[in-house]
Amino acid sequence: MPAKIYKRDGRLVIFEPEKISICMHKAFAELKIDDSKLLEPLTDKVMADVDKRFYKKIPKVEDVQDIVVQVLMKSAFERTAKAYMEYRTLHKEIRDAKRMIGVPNDALKLGLNAVYVLERRYLLKDDSGNVIETPEALFRRVAREVARVEARYGGCSEKEEQKFYAMMSDLEFLPNSPTLMNAGTRMGQLSACFVLPIEDSIESIFTSLKQMAVIHQSGGGTGFSFSSLRPAGDLVSSTKCAASGPVSFMKIFDTATDVIKQGGRRRGANMGILRIDHPDVMQFITAKKDLQSFQNFNLSVALTDDFMDAVEKDDDYNLVNPRNDAPIGKLNARNVLRLISTMAWNSGDPGAIFIDEINRHNPTPDIGKIESTNPCGEQPLLPYESCNLGSINLGRFVEKRKIDWDRLESAVRIGVRFLDDVIDASNFPLPKIEDVTKANRKIGLGVMGFADLLVKLGIAYDSDAAVKTAGKVMSFISKAAKDESEKLAKDRSSFPNFRRSVLARKYSMMRNSSITTVAPTGTISIIAGCSSGIEPLFGISFVRNVMGGSHLLEVNPDFERIAKERGFYSKDLMAEIAETGSIQHIKSIPQDVKRLFVTALDIAPEWHIKIQAAFQKYTDSAVSKTINFPSTATIGDVEKAFKLAHRLKCKGITVYRYGSREGQVLSFGKKEKYLKIPSEFAGGCPTTECPF
Repeated sequence: MPAKIYKRDGRLVIFEPEKISICMHKAFAELKIDDSKLLEPLTDKVMADVDKRFYKKIPKVEDVQDIVVQVLMKSAFERTAKAYMEYRTLHKEIRDAKRMIGVPNDALKLGLNAVYVLERRYLLKDDSGNVIETPEALFRRVAREVARVEARYGGCSEKEEQKFYAMMSDLEFLPNSPTLMNAGTRMGQLSACFVLPIEDSIESIFTSLKQMAVIHQSGGGTGFSFSSLRPAGDLVSSTKCAASGPVSFMKIFDTATDVIKQGGRRRGANMGILRIDHPDVMQFITAKKDLQSFQNFNLSVALTDDFMDAVEKDDDYNLVNPRNDAPIGKLNARNVLRLISTMAWNSGDPGAIFIDEINRHNPTPDIGKIESTNPCGEQPLLPYESCNLGSINLGRFVEKRKIDWDRLESAVRIGVRFLDDVIDASNFPLPKIEDVTKANRKIGLGVMGFADLLVKLGIAYDSDAAVKTAGKVMSFISKAAKDESEKLAKDRSSFPNFRRSVLARKYSMMRNSSITTVAPTGTISIIAGCSSGIEPLFGISFVRNVMGGSHLLEVNPDFERIAKERGFYSKDLMAEIAETGSIQHIKSIPQDVKRLFVTALDIAPEWHIKIQAAFQKYTDSAVSKTINFPSTATIGDVEKAFKLAHRLKCKGITVYRYGSREGQVLSFGKKEKYLKIPSEFAGGCPTTECPF
């Protein structure tokens, strides 16, 4: 038997006969044939032929595959041979497509769209724009650069590098985009989330504008609270002129972002926040009435507990001039919440952050109040603070409809260490950001693939069992993550502000002031081949736009597997499902399968919020999630969602009503035969303003 075999890319590797059995098993499984007594004798026949034809020679992969087909045909398994050949053809087409994309070598065997996204955004290129890195090399580059930090603390960089690499290459964990893009490069900026202060002066406003440009250029996103700016019409004593107000200055930030994004690998993004008691709040709420305005901003109103109490009582509340804290008017709380709900119903903006709930969980209140978050709302931060994120792919930790808690705990612990190392490995865009970030050492360990985990467990997303599972999983992750951070502190010391933090009341040491976050995993969930963050599935079958106009039919792999096992799979059925992405209207699909495979628009909004709240209960920072509404939803439905999110102690809420925007990336029906998705959409908010 040959000891070696030539791969398609010319590499000489060890010959592994068991791979022959695996490939034949897939072909038999496709036809629902029990091969338990067939594989061993068939593999022996293949090996005998290989040994005979390639005695003292080295075969190619294609040579062995040809022999497999011949053995199957001779053994009267013609249908299996055909299935095997179709499998070969499909994978050849995928390899050819990857070659066309510019990534011919993909030892990790990632999905076609994953490779397409990697080529566009992440893989290193030469000065001519040619890819000079494989997906495997990317993960190795990141693992090596982050693990270098271990030596500073007396650890073994090589040992941790291997752990980091294994976790990423197995798609069990991926860090945020700037880490994948910039680790081991001259840029070296590895964090995704930043908050910058804006005080009530021209100097502060334009200093933050400049700092925003630097952060966006490095791949980060920025959050701002404009609540300190005096309202429009207020007197500016130095010039004796009227102030133009927060919204007018937001336009400057929006325009600057628009210019900067033209040269980057991903466009910049901002969060704009204004307190509900700011005199210009009505102008802020309606800022996106013209849908062409503020396309580089997500907007959120900072709602207080007092305001929400006034809503319940149908009371008026005070508007306060931030220049002197003087009340200058009143508004009816219910009317204002109805306007917020109306605008959110109309376009998805604004959302809300519950600012008092956020500050109740501020780990360092003595250092300062939290006034803003990053662009997608999951990371409340102090001024000049940054945070790096990473997400565990939950679907990878299910075996035989059970969660492998030991493996999950190991991934959590490695993830915490990885993210803590990223703080030291990063080149920060500003010295002030480095100082504040290292003083508190916030990290954001989160999850993706939650919908996949539920499917593998046999649990419907819109169910009490799903809510219970969400809490159980995040509670487990939180406990293991805090334990690991405490262990790191014993080896490396606590974060410098630990003694001034609320954590000092409960722990003797802690490396990180905040540890867990749930982010909207966009492109990294595409790379991992999983559902986005804690979002439900957005489509069971759909058409993906890739490679400059080419289209690719994608089917949820768990659904495809079950459809084949249950005997109702067909290519025509997959095409029919792709017309809307949902299976609820298709009579030929069993009811229990329909119940399991619900999509974002199949699920009532209150279940979205219940899932978010279940994760939030055990998450240090915040949870980013889109609360999806069907096109038929009313303004009253949206208003109920805002109230429910506050009542369930969420830290914020983002809503989106299907069809409320012309430019939404998820569309089907009159204009499209199929549900068509762009290459970089993974689920969640379907507007063009959620690039993270």
